[in-house]
Amino acid sequence: MSSPADFPALLGTFFTDRLMRQRRASAHTIASYRDTFRLLLRFAQQRLERPPSRLRLDDLDAPFIGAFLDDLQKRCNNGPRTRNTRLAAIRSFFRYVALEEPAHSALSQRVLAMPNQRGDRKPIAFLTSSEIDALLATPDRDTWSGRRDRTLLLLMVQTGLRVSETIGLRCDDIVLGTGAHVRCRGKGRKERCTPLRRDATDALRRWLRERAATPGEPLFPNARGAALSRDGVAYLLAKYVAAARGQCPTLARKRISPHVLRHSTAMELLEHGVDRSVIALWLGHESAETTQMYLHASLEVKEKALARTAPRNLPAGRYRPDDHVLAFLNGL
Repeated sequence: MSSPADFPALLGTFFTDRLMRQRRASAHTIASYRDTFRLLLRFAQQRLERPPSRLRLDDLDAPFIGAFLDDLQKRCNNGPRTRNTRLAAIRSFFRYVALEEPAHSALSQRVLAMPNQRGDRKPIAFLTSSEIDALLATPDRDTWSGRRDRTLLLLMVQTGLRVSETIGLRCDDIVLGTGAHVRCRGKGRKERCTPLRRDATDALRRWLRERAATPGEPLFPNARGAALSRDGVAYLLAKYVAAARGQCPTLARKRISPHVLRHSTAMELLEHGVDRSVIALWLGHESAETTQMYLHASLEVKEKALARTAPRNLPAGRYRPDDHVLAFLNGL
């Protein structure tokens, strides 16, 4: 049987020894796992009427974990993806428990056997070239913040950097001149270099000249000089999307987050004939299979495939009814 001190001690060493020292997990991974266990301990405190310091491992069995995940979906409106992310953090802890406390192996195995929840897979959202142009035309280049924001959005759209990678950039991560590129550290502590087009190179050169900062300072600071936060990038993107909808009405039908800019980069590469393995390297994906979702989302790629199979005696192109009544009936 476990003692009341077993769970708090194991949780502490899981974070400090397993994650930080042995695995050298990133700050984002540690923050995600921390948030999961904060939610779990609050749920346990309410359900069991016992403070976290007095919890036992036996309290956190598979039915209890399942009830916690169900509560998140009902109370916090979490979707399957968020539920599975929380479950992954809990599984990681119980894999550690199975090694450190063999007496609790049966408990650990039951938790590890809990399945992921399947959800509907919707086509990814991305911006077309005209929508990107409308978005980049919105920031006011006569202001410091407008010049910063346009340079940031242009860099994200062209390179496909994650928002965490973008806000983590320092001034010396930008290499200009011949072979201009940006260096970043992505998931799994993998470093990669992404080339820059001329328009991004010119914008970054102007911004660095105006920034006049030391090499180790943030490339995109906030008003106080610290690096922009994820919420800050999401806020400024939402502001410019709202302003750009007047010039580009199709933006009103899309929910646009910073990650949508990354998808837009991948879609542009795919529609220009870039191989999926190259796109995976460009975006820092672990496997080329990850880019499969872009094939499903690209109507242009599908139309090109359809054109190759069309009968030779029929004109190519999409069918459009020549009468408004037929168009009305086809739209029902």
